[in-house]
Amino acid sequence: MTWGLTIPLAGLSLPAHRELLSALPEWGFSDVWSSEVAGADAFTPLALAAAWQPRLELGTAIVPVFTRGPALIAQSAATLAAAAPGRFSLGLGASSPAIVQAWNGLRFEQAFRRTRDVLRFTRAALAGEVVDGSFDTFAISRFRLENPPDEPVPILLAALRPQMLALAGREADGAILNWLAATDVARCLEAVGNPQSRIVARIFVCPTEDAGYARGMAKRMIAAYLTVQAYAEFHRWLGRADQLGELWRLWAAGDRKAALASIPDEVADALVLHGRPAECRAQVQRYVEAGVQLPVLALLPTPELSERQALADTLAELGPIGE
Repeated sequence: MTWGLTIPLAGLSLPAHRELLSALPEWGFSDVWSSEVAGADAFTPLALAAAWQPRLELGTAIVPVFTRGPALIAQSAATLAAAAPGRFSLGLGASSPAIVQAWNGLRFEQAFRRTRDVLRFTRAALAGEVVDGSFDTFAISRFRLENPPDEPVPILLAALRPQMLALAGREADGAILNWLAATDVARCLEAVGNPQSRIVARIFVCPTEDAGYARGMAKRMIAAYLTVQAYAEFHRWLGRADQLGELWRLWAAGDRKAALASIPDEVADALVLHGRPAECRAQVQRYVEAGVQLPVLALLPTPELSERQALADTLAELGPIGE
């Protein structure tokens, strides 16, 4: 059984992760996957994890295809693959206009083509090939990695809608899913269309018995993410237009408070798991039963997790062998 954890954990310094990461295999966790939004970059936490716990598999979820040049993405991936031979997977994705454009001052254009081009370039570069020529969204002049990885590096694509999911199935080694319920997995797998694809899903988990607290956090996150066009279109495709239509209408009108209040509890409960750790673990298992091969838990902060020992105890109980 393979289960992952998103790192770094909120409210915990990078050096303070060492003890927890060392213990993860004892609790049944096989992987750690990084996120890259406005905190840590995608590679540094994994480099530390590679040194601290050699039993862990590592992955990025995700490296945005706009915020680094293609060659730098290949260099960073090759470096981490050298630090953790056979243990690293590269997750690529388009990211969002907020991260790419508003925070990095770069144009967010032709997201599908850019993602496809970076995937093709990176696969060739990591295989040790000389890459020379024009792609749809950039041109490369005779780039070759000085030290390509000795072992192939799996490349996965973060994908939401049918076109990107199908690209993941055709040209990548797998797909990374995000912001979906266990009942949504089957539709995504159908769009991937490749039974050999590895399916990774980031799953938000808020381990608390205070349902009001968990739903409040879930709704704030849903309002922040699912009003972004790509995520909104994803949930329209999944069939949630009726449940989220008021959120989108009120958000567009500038009434943030009413928009937040319009999110149904059942949507919050489906997209952000909560309850006692054992209950959360059982809910994660539903994703596995639906076809997710690697659930990657994104642990949300709760009052119960303010102490490091409580955090360790919760992770131990959340893990697939926890009781």
